[in-house]
Amino acid sequence: MQSLVELLRSRVSDTPDATALLSDGVELSYADLDRAADLAADRLAGAGVRPGDLTGLLVERDAETVIWLLAILKHGAAYVPLDPGYPQDRIRFIAEDSRLSVIVGARSTAERLGLADRRLIDPAEPAADPVSVVSRGTVPVPTADSAAYVIYTSGSTGKPKGCVITHGNVLALLEGALPHFAFTADDRWAVFHSLCFDFSVWELWGALATGATAVIVPSRTVLLSDELIDFVQEQQITVLNQVPSVFRYTVQAHAESGHPPLPLRYVIFGGESVNLDDVRDFLDGAGPGGPEMVNMYGITENTVHSTFKALDAGTLGSGAASPIGQPLPHVGVHLLTAGRKPVPDGTPGELWLSGAGLTSGYLHRDDLTEERFAELPVGPGSGMVRCYRTGDIVRRLPDGELEYVRRDDDQVKIRGFRIELREIETVLGSHPDVLDVAVCVVDTALGPALAACMVCADSTSEALAPSLKELLTTSLPAYMVPRMYRAVDRLPLTPSGKLDRAAVAGLFSHQTGLK
Repeated sequence: MQSLVELLRSRVSDTPDATALLSDGVELSYADLDRAADLAADRLAGAGVRPGDLTGLLVERDAETVIWLLAILKHGAAYVPLDPGYPQDRIRFIAEDSRLSVIVGARSTAERLGLADRRLIDPAEPAADPVSVVSRGTVPVPTADSAAYVIYTSGSTGKPKGCVITHGNVLALLEGALPHFAFTADDRWAVFHSLCFDFSVWELWGALATGATAVIVPSRTVLLSDELIDFVQEQQITVLNQVPSVFRYTVQAHAESGHPPLPLRYVIFGGESVNLDDVRDFLDGAGPGGPEMVNMYGITENTVHSTFKALDAGTLGSGAASPIGQPLPHVGVHLLTAGRKPVPDGTPGELWLSGAGLTSGYLHRDDLTEERFAELPVGPGSGMVRCYRTGDIVRRLPDGELEYVRRDDDQVKIRGFRIELREIETVLGSHPDVLDVAVCVVDTALGPALAACMVCADSTSEALAPSLKELLTTSLPAYMVPRMYRAVDRLPLTPSGKLDRAAVAGLFSHQTGLK
């Protein structure tokens, strides 16, 4: 099997009448979903989309978005998800950087985002010209090396960067990860995450690959944990994927609702370090027969997930900090020094990844690709292997499993979103009243939060915080906007003269606003 198109075709052939997708009352069988995607693919062809083209997809939480995602893949193109909640400037940058000529989505949304100059396919509108049915046999089937999607992540240069993921990358993930679970066609997977976040790739294709049902979680339910508990019960969800900082609210909501029994068979974590206290609290409330809890470390450049760790009773009682387990079968793990030499077991080293999940690199960014990817002598017989430098510091434990230690750069994760602090600092530094700036992560009762510390031309200005927030919200998505601000005479430095981010975070121990 060379593509996701072939994977879907095999499921349609095996279980055409089984329910593939549920969304806000819309129910589609595998055969229904396949037919709808074929019709949408015909419309793509009629609009001039060619195999290999990058096609923008304005992402909504509905069945229509999934249909068009599949249509883009069926037509041999690749989708670039665009979140309508992002600022117009960011959406415009992604559209221009990926050189989108066609965008699928509601016309009103596209116009609001400043995309009126792009060729638009509005699913709610009739085709401008009659669409002839395209024979699927005449459309080249994507190969393993064909791009499937491009995900944009935060960039240290002040602009997001696009990561190109192929059909083969996703198939390698599914082939490597699914055998670690006992999924069946009777499972019902919650598609909790936005299709702009690559955790959703695992949610959607994990369901489709196993003949199960993908159930799209409504936007309101994603934001309100008490409604998520009700949703899990009503929709009989058996597979739930969660970012640990979001799961904390799910645990709280489950407790406040009286610990009702849930149909969950698996809760799978990804996106950031897992909090074992939250896992213990949830399992205590779930009682006997609770779900299996699994932690999966991953990174976009290696296609969603790279390791597997079952959070069993032994692990939960071990006092481990952040266990990430063993690499998946298709993943190579290499712990190296700054000089790219192997570290002894038990010694923290920078994690480099290799294998079939490794992306081809960054879209139109050969310089950045060369910076983060390298051929290293880590193969059998010291052969050269293409690897990705994650920037994560990891140690190998005596039993051979891996433990996450910390980051080795200024990248952080908030609610699973990867954030380069320098991107936020670049935007803040463009404000005429900001002379110097440092952004850090502060631990709060509600979880980790971003905070900005600044040297200002007029540090007593009460109007500065609102103007900074306005600047940030017009340039960055909401998850990248700091919650706390503080003005100082000078930024704290280490003895070597470098920015001391730990000291910056310490300034916010009792500070909640700009002063």
